[in-house]
Amino acid sequence: MMNVTIRNAQADDAPFLARVMLTASRSHRPYGLWDHFVKRDEKDCLSFLQKIAVTKTPHLFHHDVFMIAEKDGKAVAGLSGYNPEFHGMKYFVQILPEACGEIGWTKANLKEAFRRLAPFVSCMSTEVSGVWIVESVAAMPEARRQGMMNLLLQEILAKGRTQGCQTAQISVLINNTPARRAYEKAGFRYVDEKRDPEFETTYGDFGIARLMMKLC
Repeated sequence: MMNVTIRNAQADDAPFLARVMLTASRSHRPYGLWDHFVKRDEKDCLSFLQKIAVTKTPHLFHHDVFMIAEKDGKAVAGLSGYNPEFHGMKYFVQILPEACGEIGWTKANLKEAFRRLAPFVSCMSTEVSGVWIVESVAAMPEARRQGMMNLLLQEILAKGRTQGCQTAQISVLINNTPARRAYEKAGFRYVDEKRDPEFETTYGDFGIARLMMKLC
């Protein structure tokens, strides 16, 4: 019988969280946000993601906001949940010089990476304080279609309730129909979407759809 444990992530989970973030960003496509931001090979991309997972200041990609599912003692899936008031994008922007400095980037490198982000940012939903945002959802291939993501999702939503959030939000690529159906089955409902021609050229999808659900 499969033994599944759900737990909060720790700093030493950074290598696994890097893989979760990279996999989640690619969604159903071979190339995603982090590939485009780092613009180097996968090894360098994972190294960068490990660095941002353990910065001094918590943010939306920090290990503090992640939960992990373990199957027979091995980490196989993860996701994040956070209130943007305390872990939002502004905190991530603050830590980028620290993380980028550790992988040898110059200020010019960081400026160029921000420029590359423009199409993605244009399709992001506006952060709203008090809304529980679920992101970076991914399972390793050996753990898919086994119900673990649903277990993780229910745990992270429960965490949002305990922190006083009344609404949860999750975003998917517009053409990722299987993910959208799974979230709708869990109680999320489509709200809106943002499209950008350059986003489509870069990532192979029209843009990002936003789904929300009531927590209380």
